[in-house]
Amino acid sequence: MICTFFGHRDTPDGVRDLLRDILVNLIEEGAETFYLGNQGRFDDMALGILKKLKVVYPHIRYAVVLAYMPESTRGFSAANTETVYPDGLENTPPRYAIDKRNRWMLAQADTVVTYVTHDIGGAAKYKRIAERKRKRVINLAD
Repeated sequence: MICTFFGHRDTPDGVRDLLRDILVNLIEEGAETFYLGNQGRFDDMALGILKKLKVVYPHIRYAVVLAYMPESTRGFSAANTETVYPDGLENTPPRYAIDKRNRWMLAQADTVVTYVTHDIGGAAKYKRIAERKRKRVINLAD
């Protein structure tokens, strides 16, 4: 099972324990691969949790999916983190790169973990797309 994540940039730290519990459940259900972005607190939270869970569940794999070539990821450090740069993004105008990256992550995923509290913004958009594509969506804000 492949999982991906979409959440608000300003996700509160209080979500961390719930996210960890959901990830443990998903791993125990058979999730082995996790794709994350690198644009906000929700992504950072998920990455930090996955790094710790890798010690307990060494078979899992996670990667940060980059929307831009590494020299322009605005402070993201790829040190000690696997990254993926989907084919075709190198020819995508920067304005559309995050959208194309997110659509790639959705195409790979069976399950989408979100933290969406309102209907505007990128996290809400990709949650709606995931639901239309009949992906399993787990919204931590529900």
